[in-house]
Amino acid sequence: MTRLLVLRHGRTGWNAEQRCQGQADIDLDETGAEQSVAAAARIAVEQPDLIISSDLARATSTARPLAELTGLPVKLDPRLRERNFGPWQGMTPTEIQERFPDHYPRLGTAWPIMIEEIESESALAHRVAAALRAAADLVGDGTAVVVTHGGAAQLGCSLLLGWPPESWHTLAVLDNCRCTDLRLHPIRGWQIHGHNRP
Repeated sequence: MTRLLVLRHGRTGWNAEQRCQGQADIDLDETGAEQSVAAAARIAVEQPDLIISSDLARATSTARPLAELTGLPVKLDPRLRERNFGPWQGMTPTEIQERFPDHYPRLGTAWPIMIEEIESESALAHRVAAALRAAADLVGDGTAVVVTHGGAAQLGCSLLLGWPPESWHTLAVLDNCRCTDLRLHPIRGWQIHGHNRP
């Protein structure tokens, strides 16, 4: 059975400050590093066969303790990066709302944010789902741990499951160092067996 454990990275300082990270390369804070070590111990019990990570520091730092425990290398896939939020990156919700009052209410909804520098949800979902399918092809009849980001996991998993765009936001964004358990059924296709699990 093909299984994907889609893991969100540990906490960063910008997470703690509720700053929009997007593709800014922010590493884990002390709490995030501790979360990653704890997550590695839990996930290693699942005996993964493959670790694939976004190439951003907060994801690779999350993957590292699991690699050390399992002896598996970490393969990098830039398609697993978070959404590019362009001018919003580094800003708090209050700052975004003040500077972009017409666009901010669309965040976290199916309505598109009409700012050219901000990646569309469709583009994000399709590139992450492609990376998830590639991970599944690589691991075959085994378990892959895919370390990515909150929005990337939400939309990529939703598309992989075959959900229409208007339903993508019904899947809650993962907490830091929590995962979505996806399994490929030979007849029914991709199914979700757990969400936001430790």
